[in-house]
Amino acid sequence: MKICIFGAGAIGGFIAGYMARGGVDVSVVARGPHLQAIRTNGLTVEAPDERFTVQVHASDNPADLGTQDGVLVCLKAPGLRAAAGMAPLLRPDTPVAFLTNGVPWWYFHGHGGTLDGHRLPLLDPDDVLWTTIGPERTVGGIAWPASAVPEPGLIRVRGPKMRGTVLGPLDGTVTPGIRVLEQAFQAADLPVSVDVEIRDRIWEKIAFNLSAGPMCVLTETPVSATQEEAALVAASRQLMAETRSLIAALGRHATIDVEQILAVNRSLGHRPSILQDLLVRRPMEVDALYTVPLQLAAATGTSMPTLELLAALIRTKVKGLSA
Repeated sequence: MKICIFGAGAIGGFIAGYMARGGVDVSVVARGPHLQAIRTNGLTVEAPDERFTVQVHASDNPADLGTQDGVLVCLKAPGLRAAAGMAPLLRPDTPVAFLTNGVPWWYFHGHGGTLDGHRLPLLDPDDVLWTTIGPERTVGGIAWPASAVPEPGLIRVRGPKMRGTVLGPLDGTVTPGIRVLEQAFQAADLPVSVDVEIRDRIWEKIAFNLSAGPMCVLTETPVSATQEEAALVAASRQLMAETRSLIAALGRHATIDVEQILAVNRSLGHRPSILQDLLVRRPMEVDALYTVPLQLAAATGTSMPTLELLAALIRTKVKGLSA
């Protein structure tokens, strides 16, 4: 099968590496020094128990890669507009899975109820993704492994096989295209599951991201460091309680295991991706992770004062760095 990874950074790069090693015909859309390093030296994946290098087709022009059996979009939310250029990769039946943090641009397609079809302009300005890719071929998804790009061409990932990728249909119907993507992960020996309640799984990931991410950004420390002060642990609990209230207000049924999340956070010496972006002055996923959840809270009458305060501090911090 032919699978294209659109955005071969921390998440896309490690998936591409394992899929290529597993025999999948993988291509990647990348750019800049990272693209050059992949072309010159191959794509290297470094995990706690192994390090390997694979050769993959790589280009910054999707037209160079041909039509695909499936596409995995691993761009971060601020860069998603670039995915609108993937038309050369697509046949009429090519599924496109978005493995992104935060609330996804397609969230209300097939949602049902009064909000069905509602658009999120902060995440998809001018409906670019809605009109060029379309929610009908879109597959929801989340990826759990913690990873980073310490240098061009190198992906460093913690525990790639401990907790994997979740894929799911937007309308509850599992399509053959979703199964194609599932098979690609299975060929790579990477854990994957298909879940018809993908929105619940997305909210579980958002709750985890919110449990420490905002404090990591403000303190510029790994997740574990935010759990060393009682007041910050209390803030983590409050952030998860607020997120749980929003989930209920939206009619979702995600499971938020507060004690398990706190236990993971105490041992996680990883800097979350939004902090990685801050440290190298890349655009940050503030809207997808913080602003849009707060907009949904306002629309549903949900109180999220802790997130509101931390998000305001983060926006002020980011403005100060660019001043």
